[in-house]
Order: sequence, then structure tokens, then C-alpha cells
Amino acid sequence: MTFKWPWQYDFPPFFTLQQTLVTKEKQLEAWSQLVIDYAQHNKIYTLDVAETSFKKNCFQVSPISYSNKIIGRLSLEGIRAVFDYLEQKRHLEWLDASKSRCHIYWRRPDEWATLIYEWAVSNGLLNTPCTLYEITNGDDTVQESFYGLEKDVLLKALRSLEVQRRAQLMNIGTDIEGVKFLQ
Repeated sequence: MTFKWPWQYDFPPFFTLQQTLVTKEKQLEAWSQLVIDYAQHNKIYTLDVAETSFKKNCFQVSPISYSNKIIGRLSLEGIRAVFDYLEQKRHLEWLDASKSRCHIYWRRPDEWATLIYEWAVSNGLLNTPCTLYEITNGDDTVQESFYGLEKDVLLKALRSLEVQRRAQLMNIGTDIEGVKFLQ
């Protein structure tokens, strides 16, 4: 299934950061929704700003920036404004101080945590150790929305469950490789 671009993507003013505050807020919301929808459609969890391509038909990482139909391009300032907006709304978390790599949350870690815990309960996995691989790549999770979830995002979700005393992370070797879901 191909990604359905929103109508604004072919509207030239969409690619120019607006100055009127109300209009700019709506524009940033639309861009943010576009980024979130695109990330969800393509199961993208991490973005590298430096690798963000500027042509609609070429980018592999992010939808930000270019429409072939109108030959429109979002400026680097516009991209930064969208990322700042996503961060403000807790849909983005920077992975470095230079703000060049980030996690993009089309579901926040606490939302993933809820889905994963509900899956564990419905599959009778309470008090049973599971590997991280089983959760994100196991045969029992193929139909789950968290299938293929990046390990870093999974760990954030599981740490959220750990704080709620609904899970216990397990080290096997030197790395966290498993979890035990608690009642």
C-alpha cells in the first residue's frame, strides 16, 4: 500500500513557513501530522536530519521537504520548526545534543507499553520471561502494531512498565535481552 499524501502537500504555501502565528501553528500541526503518518506508514522510528532527502520521490527517511508536482521545498528553518513542534508535542526525542538524530514517536513509549502489556496479558505471559526478540519479531506478534519495533523504543516502553511495576527487565550477558511481565 502506498502512502497517501495530504492535500496540502501540493499547495505551494505549505512549503513556506508562515509568519502569522495562527496560520503558522496550523501549518506546523499539518506538517507534524504528515511526519507522524509517514513514519507510521513506513514503520520509521529514528530520523537522521542530515540524511533527510529533499526530493519527494527520493527520500527514504522523512517526508519533509519537496513536492515534484509544485516544485516546492521546505527550508531547513522550516524542517527545524517542524521538529521543534514535534518535540514540544512529545512526538520526538533527540538522541544527541547537536539535534541531528531523533526518535520519532507515532506512538509514545507509554502508549507502546500499554499495547505490549495488553498483549502479554492476553497471551498468558504474566510471570513468564520473554526475550526482546520474541516481542518485536516473534511469530506471536506478527499481527501486532509493535512487530518490528526498534530496540531502543521497545526498551523505553518496557522501562515505563518497570516504573509501573508491571515488568522486570532481565539481563542475559551484559545487555538487556529479556523481560518478565508482572501482575
